[in-house]
Amino acid sequence: MTVDEQLNQINTAIAAIENGAQEYRIGSKQIRRADLNTLYQERRKLTQQLYEQNENSTYVAVFDRR
Repeated sequence: MTVDEQLNQINTAIAAIENGAQEYRIGSKQIRRADLNTLYQERRKLTQQLYEQNENSTYVAVFDRR
């Protein structure tokens, strides 16, 4: 799994918790998602990895005069 894919999963999990889905019940089973602070820490780590991967990239800007 790429860093981008991991980051997308973390962001999805964070959004679910922030929207009130930290803990829920299905029948007699209770489901609790990961701790929000842990997810924030993992997101910071993955964001840093992504930045380091792209640090040596070359970017080109094209300005079109119209």
